[in-house]
This record gives sequence, structure tokens and C-alpha cells, in this order.
Amino acid sequence: MDRRSFLSNMSAATVASIAGAATLSDKADALEDAMSVELDKRIATPWFCSIDPTPEPVAGDTRPWYQHDDPRLPEMPEAPTLIDFFKLRFAPANHVLQSARLAKINGMDEKVILACLLHDICVGNFIRTDHGYWCAQMIAPYVDEEIAWAIEKHQALRFFPDESVGYEYPEAYIRFFGADYKPEPYIVQAWEEAKKHRWYMTSRLITLNDLYSFEEGVVVDVDDFTDIIGRHFKQPKEGLGFDGSPVAHMWRSMIWPNNFL
Repeated sequence: MDRRSFLSNMSAATVASIAGAATLSDKADALEDAMSVELDKRIATPWFCSIDPTPEPVAGDTRPWYQHDDPRLPEMPEAPTLIDFFKLRFAPANHVLQSARLAKINGMDEKVILACLLHDICVGNFIRTDHGYWCAQMIAPYVDEEIAWAIEKHQALRFFPDESVGYEYPEAYIRFFGADYKPEPYIVQAWEEAKKHRWYMTSRLITLNDLYSFEEGVVVDVDDFTDIIGRHFKQPKEGLGFDGSPVAHMWRSMIWPNNFL
């Protein structure tokens, strides 16, 4: 980022936050924080839409494009499991792992814990926009219908407070989207439908355990949830991506995200 350009275009709020810092060191930290936010808030390009030629030569591989196996990525087993995806594609997956951990600590039902573990798995590895719908679709053949429904609807529920269970509108959303942001009509409609559904609370519990910050020093391993996954996730013997299901292509897209065709 061009510092001079950034400094000449800073908002009044940013200028005030930097000017209000007590010391030169604090002012420098405030400037770095502001620049970091500026870099992070722009367009989030889905990984699978970023197909670029090989950026640097890889020893022994002269292909101009990586079709299937990409030496920059860990090789997946022939019949990959959900845990394989967590370790070789989703990692570090701190957000969903800590959300599932919190749900477990809070004594949630195993279905809720699994829903927390899976609710955002497509965001960093496949697609961010409408992630509740994408995540729900990609896991639907392998979990109870209630889990998939809850994951889909959490996308809408997170924008609407529920005082009965102590859920408040996330302060992070005010920072991310502005204080005047209003959800799109389809999100409002999904919320109206969801709050009347028998599985409403399953989805609401995802939002209650949906961490928007991480506990420092806390390390969560997907192996901690092996038993819950085994009881509630129907792992296809052919492997995710190769079982001929309507969503197999989604999992293959994460196995080979840089395929040219």
C-alpha cells in the first residue's frame, strides 16, 4: 500500500484515532492498525476463482498449469475423510474448531457441536458469499437434515438478536459493514421463516457459539471431535468427492482447487 496515498485519503475518524494516541509509538501502532484494516476490508476473492499459472518453477515439474495434483498443496488420500479435509485443506480452521469447542464446553447436544464444527468450512477454502447455503449443501448428504438446515439458516439468524437466549447483534458487524447496514430481503425472509420452524433453536445455538474472536493460547485439534464425527457424519467409503453424490464436485474442487479445467 502507498502510505502517502493512504495518509491523504484517511477518514476523519482514522485521523482522530491516530492523533489521539498518547506517544509516537502509539501513533505508529494506530497507523499500522488503520492500514491493516484498509487492506483487509476490500474484495474477498474466492480461492477457487483464482486460477493462476505456476508462479515459480517447482523442481521436476515443468507444467505451465497445475491440473489435479498441485505440489504446493498437501496431497490428499485416495478416499479422503472429513478429518483429512480439516487437516489438509481447512487447517488451521481456528474459527470452527473453537466454536465447536465452546459448544462442547457449554454442554450442547452433539448435533449442535457438529453443526458448529461445520458451519463455516467453505469460507476459507471454497467460497465466502452465501456461505450458510453453500456449507449446508455440501454436507447435506452426510448429516442429519436438522444439522444441514441449521447451518443454512444460521446465515440469516446471525443478523437478528434474540433476547430470549441472550444473543445480541455482533459488534463486529458494525465495524465490518457500518452501523446503518440492513440485511438483504432474502435474508430477512429466511429469518422470518426460520424463527417459526421446529429446528429454530438448533440454528440459533450455532450463532450463540459462533466466536468472532479467538481465545489466545487455546489450541483445538479436530481429533478432539473424532467420536462425534463418527456418530453423526456419514463418511462415504469412496471418499468425499468420489461417491457420486450431487455435491461430490464441491469436495473435488477443494482437493484440486487450481485445476485449469
